[in-house]
Amino acid sequence: MKTRSSGKWPVRIAAGVAVAFGAVTILSGGRVLFGGATAQEAAGNAVPFVLWFNFLSGFAYVLAGIGMAMGRRWGTLLAFALVIGIATAFAFFGLHVFQGGAFEMRTVGAMTLRLVVWIAIAAVAVRNPPSKQQSV
Repeated sequence: MKTRSSGKWPVRIAAGVAVAFGAVTILSGGRVLFGGATAQEAAGNAVPFVLWFNFLSGFAYVLAGIGMAMGRRWGTLLAFALVIGIATAFAFFGLHVFQGGAFEMRTVGAMTLRLVVWIAIAAVAVRNPPSKQQSV
């Protein structure tokens, strides 16, 4: 028999991962965007729209994690929306590459990691929906 608190540990872990992943994303993206020429040179052929998308989505990662930790339905919905957004940005990045645009191979890895992590987070959130009292 599941107790009320023991059934929510997967959501708590996923929420913690979301917040931590968001903080790291904000810091790393912010460093490249606002860190000056040295940081931009170190980033190499960063694709601007991907860089901005990832930086701004970091704030949504944190918000989704907070919502999930609080047991709010909107946290689950935001996690699902992030999967769609990341997949869309990844597709546009693929189009950019296909058209011969400059890019860094590490961007492929980073976008793959983001997509896999958020699919897992959204799956945990969907499989463990908030209770009726907390879904406001």
